[in-house]
Amino acid sequence: MFADKIINWYSEFGRQLPWRDTDNPYYIWLSEIILQQTRIEQGRSYYEHFVKQYPTVQDLANATEEQVLKSWQGLGYYSRARNLHAAARHIVYDLQGRFPDTYESILALKGVGRYTAAAIASFAFGLPYPVIDGNVYRLIARLYQVYTPIGTNKAYREFEQRLMHLIDKERPGQFNQALMDFGSMYCKPTGCDCTNCIFSQDCLAYRNGVVDMLPVRPSAVKVKERYFYYFDIRWSSPNPIIVVQQRGQGDIWQGLYELPLCETDRPVESSELMDWMRETVRNWMGEEPQRMELGPCLTHQLTHRTIKAQFVQVFFNDRPIKMPKKMQPIEWSEMKYLPISRLIDRYLSEL
Repeated sequence: MFADKIINWYSEFGRQLPWRDTDNPYYIWLSEIILQQTRIEQGRSYYEHFVKQYPTVQDLANATEEQVLKSWQGLGYYSRARNLHAAARHIVYDLQGRFPDTYESILALKGVGRYTAAAIASFAFGLPYPVIDGNVYRLIARLYQVYTPIGTNKAYREFEQRLMHLIDKERPGQFNQALMDFGSMYCKPTGCDCTNCIFSQDCLAYRNGVVDMLPVRPSAVKVKERYFYYFDIRWSSPNPIIVVQQRGQGDIWQGLYELPLCETDRPVESSELMDWMRETVRNWMGEEPQRMELGPCLTHQLTHRTIKAQFVQVFFNDRPIKMPKKMQPIEWSEMKYLPISRLIDRYLSEL
């Protein structure tokens, strides 16, 4: 049987990961949210930090959103952290601290989709719901030579139906872990050792020579370029001061702190750049800065956006005579306590 074969492989070759040594639904949920859009190598340290910082769902619920965002800093996709925090508060304050224990109630948590709900349901509660991630899509598409483009509702229903017939209902957690590990470690996107695969005799894609054609992926989403011009505004009075602002709702990095910026539809001509930035500072602050120095130009890649960021350092002798309300002067030493985007962290690290 398929289930026995892949679980036996997993027993011998499966990865040893800290969140696999528990059936605590809080820890499993935490790991699954962290690992969304994140490599295991990077996610492991964040998981260990969160478990230490917030050992119970009550601890996470009692933290402020700013504290959670700061703990999340560097992982990206910050909506995951906000959803995690909101769901923790829902569990503690609305569900009296009892973690949901059915697939439907887990799926109802903010930030939890079908894959995450199936993972928690099977790993924590032994419920027979198959997980379907990129690794699983690839393995099943090749095994059964499925040409339905993945990443669609139609594909999810089709693959889920196949997996419901394959899943070991007595060991759904092991079955799901085995699927993901085999897809990640053996049935790779390229360079698979198909000849020695335990499924070589059953795999239709291998038998018909179409392994490299599967799975079929949907059309790529066009990546949009955005142009950010950041102003690193400073003075000393008597301690070093830097100006920050918090990003609003409805855009990337919402709720995180950054340097004041202007966004343009297209890049500003280099011959006009410093004059334009100087005039912008003068309009904001009501006076001429002591000096301005052009800083680094950094490129930051997001899933569907490429951020082209130009930084300029702006120095005043004292606090300027005015400042837009959204800007906030803080002591330089306080920056380490604020949740900031990876792009701003990169810039500050280069100074």
